[in-house]
Amino acid sequence: MGAFETSTTDPGSFRDPNSTVLHAGAQVLRLLSSAAAEDWQRLTETTFFGERVSKGDVVATEQMQQADRQGIADEATWPVVLRHERIPFVSYPYEWSFSQLRDAATLHIDLLLDALGEHLTMKDGYAYNLQFRGAAPVFIDIGSFEHYRGGPWAGYRQFCQTFLFPLLLQAHKNLSFRPLLRGQVNGIEPAQMRRLMSSHDLARSGVLKHVALHNAVDARNANRGEGSRATADHLRESGFSGAVAAAAAKNIGSLVRKLRWKPADSHWTTYQQSSTYTDAEREQKKAFVREALSQRHAGLLLDLGCNDGTFSLLAQDHADYIVALDNDEQTIDLMYRRLRADGNTKILPLVMDLTDPSPAIGWRSRERPSFLERAKPDAVLALALVHHLAIGANIPLPEVVSWLHSLGGHLVVEFVGPDDPMALRLLANKPAGLFPDYRPEMFEKLLAERFEIERQVTLESGTRTLYSAVPRG
Repeated sequence: MGAFETSTTDPGSFRDPNSTVLHAGAQVLRLLSSAAAEDWQRLTETTFFGERVSKGDVVATEQMQQADRQGIADEATWPVVLRHERIPFVSYPYEWSFSQLRDAATLHIDLLLDALGEHLTMKDGYAYNLQFRGAAPVFIDIGSFEHYRGGPWAGYRQFCQTFLFPLLLQAHKNLSFRPLLRGQVNGIEPAQMRRLMSSHDLARSGVLKHVALHNAVDARNANRGEGSRATADHLRESGFSGAVAAAAAKNIGSLVRKLRWKPADSHWTTYQQSSTYTDAEREQKKAFVREALSQRHAGLLLDLGCNDGTFSLLAQDHADYIVALDNDEQTIDLMYRRLRADGNTKILPLVMDLTDPSPAIGWRSRERPSFLERAKPDAVLALALVHHLAIGANIPLPEVVSWLHSLGGHLVVEFVGPDDPMALRLLANKPAGLFPDYRPEMFEKLLAERFEIERQVTLESGTRTLYSAVPRG
């Protein structure tokens, strides 16, 4: 049985009784019931499925032979076992930028239209059914495809709550959707979304039809003691056809594609041009990082406080996969769109406040693991970051170093001294004497206690020092 003896059920896959996901060593397996196995067979006979897998829009999947699946699961309960490609890093919608969520939503609708065109549909419309392979969205829930038996799309409500409502909120109100998605694993309810939209917003694209009317139908059904299933059954009996379902899906897809977010200008989007580095220092910094990373190839590399991704791009030759994190969504959104246009599948940009990273949420706080549970890097870039944590966020310097050590990877870190112009800007808003320990010699002492410092260099300005270090113990 080998690796199958230690297989574990994915904590986010328990909601579908006909399909469950296992992790067995490096393998990602999906168990299908008899009913789901029939839908899988239908899916493999379609034209769109193979084409979408080849394009990378759908996770690569193969059915395991009976001889290879021994010891995985009871064949009577789970007659079919699928093997999926492993996505390099699992991320969640509350870590995505606006353009990432919109691209994922667009792919979901396109796949629904493909399925309806070949007598299939999708049983849900959940944003968590998509992941990113670098800057490319990929659909992962093969068990979502099922035979179409008429009626409206069963996943419409989920799609609204986890895709459409968040996008409408940010496009029309310039309110970030991430806190709401992070706080509610099932997304934004219609009644909640309606309260967030004023009467003036009813004239905005999609609000009247998908928010106000959706909420009104919910309220009417609740008052009558009916549910969405009763409404769907009624529509199915009334002759709601695949053509009608496809027209509705096309309408939603068109709406999603047109949505735009126009944020206020961000200082961080032009940081590389407005920062205090001289051209010579920029080149010196790049050379140091390139040399440090070349000493050992990383599987997963985290670029903490990545800004526009300059050093993520530089690190590509020295890591299999890069997760780039920054708290400024506009900067991440621009970075994502550049990577998307270039077809980059190696760098995944995410919006993340490193002082408040994504917690575990959902059922038993296990359904969606925390960021730190998911992130096990082999290498870490922390460039021009420490002063933002220690001065900007008032995190004690020993805590910062301890946290960097806990990540466990080869560390390339930059210390910006208290006399540096960028540090002085942060200190200007703080009481005098608040950070007596924020000094280069203290940082180096703390770093040496937790890491073996392999190499260091001070930039020409004399206020910034770069270190390459590996964790002790």
